[in-house]
Amino acid sequence: MTLILTASELDSLVDMPRTIEAVERAFAEISDGLAHQPAPGSLHLPASDSRFLPMAAVSGPSGLASVKLLSDIPGNVERSLPTQRSTLLLVSQTTGETLAILDGRIPTRIRTAAASAVASKALARAESSVLGLVGAGALAVAHVEAMLAVLPIRTVVVWSRKASTIEAFQRQIAHLELNVVIAPSAQFVVESADILCTLTPASEPLVFGKWFQSGLHVNAVGARPRPDEREIDSEGMIRSRVFVDSLSTALTKSGDLLIPINEKVMTAEQVQGELGDVITGKTPGRTDSDDITLFNSVGIGMLDLAIGRILYDRALQQSVGLEVDLSS
Repeated sequence: MTLILTASELDSLVDMPRTIEAVERAFAEISDGLAHQPAPGSLHLPASDSRFLPMAAVSGPSGLASVKLLSDIPGNVERSLPTQRSTLLLVSQTTGETLAILDGRIPTRIRTAAASAVASKALARAESSVLGLVGAGALAVAHVEAMLAVLPIRTVVVWSRKASTIEAFQRQIAHLELNVVIAPSAQFVVESADILCTLTPASEPLVFGKWFQSGLHVNAVGARPRPDEREIDSEGMIRSRVFVDSLSTALTKSGDLLIPINEKVMTAEQVQGELGDVITGKTPGRTDSDDITLFNSVGIGMLDLAIGRILYDRALQQSVGLEVDLSS
C-alpha cells in the first residue's frame, strides 16, 4: 500500500528536534559513503523560464530511495500561485515498493531550516545569541524554531520589504518570548547578527560582504537553484570560509558560488568542503572565533529522504493519511 500525505497532514506531524538529528545523520551518511546523492538535473525548454529538478537519493541506514520533483516557475507570481512546488516519492530500497507520496512544501521548509541549524551548530560560535533574518516568511519562522534547538538565541533581528510579512512573522513566533528587533534595512540585520540567514528568492545580491563582521556565520539558503541568481555578493563569498551541502550540486546550481567563480575572483578550490565532512571530522570547520563562515545550500535530495523517513513513520504511528493500492 502507498500512503498519500497532504500538506496539512504533514504539518501536524513535524518534529523539529528529530528532523535536525535526522538531517545531521544524513550529512554524515553522505560523508561516510552510506548514501548516494547525485547532483540534480535541470529540465527546461528554451521558450520557458520554468525549470523542473528531479532530486534523488538513496540511503542504506534509512532503507529508502527517494525522488522529489521540484517545479520552479517564476511566472506563477502573476497567477497568485507559489513559484515553487514539489512532490516527494518514497520507495523501499529492499523491494522497490512505493511507500508514500508526500506534498513537498512542508518537508522542504522544515528540512531547509534543519540544515541551517546543523550548519550553525557545526560552524557558528557556540555562544551565538543574535539571529539575523533577511526575509520574514514561513521559512524564517521555521529557522527561528530550528536555531533555538541548537544555540542560545535570545534576540532575533529581522528585515523584509513587506510590513505585512513582518507582522505575520511576529505573530507566529510570539509564543517563544524572544527579543524581536525590526530592522530598517538588510545591512542593519547583517551588522547586528551572530548568525545570519538569508531566506529570499532574490536574483540579485541583497547582502554584501563589506557588511560582514568578524565571527559571523551565514546560512545562505534562499536563492533559487539557478546558476545566475544569488543573495550574497562576490565579496561576501571571498571573505568567508565557504561550506556547501553538496559540492557537485553547488557547482551546477548555486549562483552564490558560480557567479564569483565565473567572474574569476574565486575558484572552486576555495570551497572548504561539504558540511557532512565537517560533521564527521574529515574537514575542519571554524578554526578561530574571528572566522567568517558561510554555509551555501540550494538543497539536496538526501535531506528530503531524511525528513520523509520521519514523516512517513510518524504518519503510520498516528494513522494519518490515505492508503492507496497503486498496483490494483
